[in-house]
Amino acid sequence: MNPPSPQRGRGSGSGGAAKNAAPSASPLPTLPPEGGRAIVLAAVIGAHGVAGEVRLKLLGDGFDALKVHKTFNDGTLTVSKLRSDNKGGAIARFAEVPDRTAAEALRGTVLSVPRDALAPLEEGEFYHADLIGLPAITTDGTAIGHVADVANYGATDIVEIALDPPPEKGVKTLMVPLIPAAVPEWDEARLVIAREFVD
Repeated sequence: MNPPSPQRGRGSGSGGAAKNAAPSASPLPTLPPEGGRAIVLAAVIGAHGVAGEVRLKLLGDGFDALKVHKTFNDGTLTVSKLRSDNKGGAIARFAEVPDRTAAEALRGTVLSVPRDALAPLEEGEFYHADLIGLPAITTDGTAIGHVADVANYGATDIVEIALDPPPEKGVKTLMVPLIPAAVPEWDEARLVIAREFVD
């Protein structure tokens, strides 16, 4: 399993709204950075040219979020050159990669940084990665699983809850919009879901 990517969301103490949406009245708490937790920013998808450059698939907030970092994977890869490919990806050259053969060997490698190396958040913003793994409970205190993923399909952030225990038949996950009616609160210990969104 890969570490989570650092997509941002905006929220309120009663749920959330999509990035760049107007913040709601009561901002969600900003979780404390988990310094040692690896956050994936990109993945190597192949070699580029013959000099050891690699093509990158960008995850999270894109090229601008990637270019501020000079080392990845606990310092094992050091950027010597980085540029946008103008197609939503990037081309990188690492000091440790001398030629195309070495670049091809990196195919599938994810580029990660510690959580505390990410850019500071504005009031009411959070990184999706901060929610992943949180226990999920209902407003009546019933444990139902944990946050498996957070996605945004344009309207608002959607929290995917992996049900625990998973049912023998039927859906094994629950998709809940990160809005005040569905997610009344969350913090670094758990995410609370309104009971009517579970049944």
